[in-house]
Amino acid sequence: MLKALAITTVSFIALAPALIAGEITLYSHRHYESDEKLLAEFTKQTGIEVKVVKSGADQLMERLKQEGENSPADLLMTADAGRLHRAKEMGLLQSVDSETLNDKIPAALRDPDGQWFGFTSRARVLIYSKERIKPEELSTYEDLADPKWKGRILARSSSNIYNQSLLASIIAAHGEEKALAWARAVRGNMARPPQGSDRDQMRGVAAGLADVAIANTYYVGLLENSADPKDREVAKKIGVFFPNQDGRGAHVNVSGAGVVKTSKNKEDAVKLLEFLASETAQASFPKATSEYPVVEGIAWSELLKSWGTFKADALNLAKLGEHNKAAVKIFGKADWQ
Repeated sequence: MLKALAITTVSFIALAPALIAGEITLYSHRHYESDEKLLAEFTKQTGIEVKVVKSGADQLMERLKQEGENSPADLLMTADAGRLHRAKEMGLLQSVDSETLNDKIPAALRDPDGQWFGFTSRARVLIYSKERIKPEELSTYEDLADPKWKGRILARSSSNIYNQSLLASIIAAHGEEKALAWARAVRGNMARPPQGSDRDQMRGVAAGLADVAIANTYYVGLLENSADPKDREVAKKIGVFFPNQDGRGAHVNVSGAGVVKTSKNKEDAVKLLEFLASETAQASFPKATSEYPVVEGIAWSELLKSWGTFKADALNLAKLGEHNKAAVKIFGKADWQ
């Protein structure tokens, strides 16, 4: 089974002459060139070499499960608190007690038991057509269930963890019965069956297939900074709206990491976690990946500023993982697909 996994391993060594102080292995679901530069900077500062194994989140977690005590992994990094909570439930992570991490990373964006920590944040927002929608027509996630949106909404599949976590946040806010009613109503208001990526939903809005889409903010940044002029044109035609600003706030999620339970190099692994919370790392994310920093006082990029400030849902993201199974069942009952 493990032989079938598409795994790429990359090694980072110090850029300046230095004695290698140690070596850690990072299993990462992230795929950004800017992350490679950050890891190289970490090696330069500490002398600790970082070996990276890249694959899908589920594949990496299954690999860790199969490897057991023999796993070379020291850290697991992936997107979405739902996945991080799943790794915790599978017994793949261990608790970390770091004053640096506890001080810098808001409690809502880290596991209460210290098994994972969020390092970048993204909001799941409403993307609207600037040509056909005025921002004041939008309000909340709940409002998407209103019949006025019939045939005007685009969203991706319910198998996507981002949608599962959004629904989990609605379960946390309103309970399963109301969450089911919402999912059914929104599914009935869609302009087409759920399909494609977040960027495909935004392209659909720009093309006139619908007026509103549900998507993560950083995907807007990917379109805005795309090498494809067609995607940059899409970015010009859409607006970003943060829902529920008069209530609980916009749903947010994280990309985060935790120390693997069987790590042989915990001390050095924690050093990398603390580096990801440093000003050097946090300041790079807004410009490099259009993600929000999680540490207070870090400047946003001009693009993030252009979307405006917003109130974020203060729900501890561990709840997204706790409600994930219920969210999956509700999506099934709602025929979200």
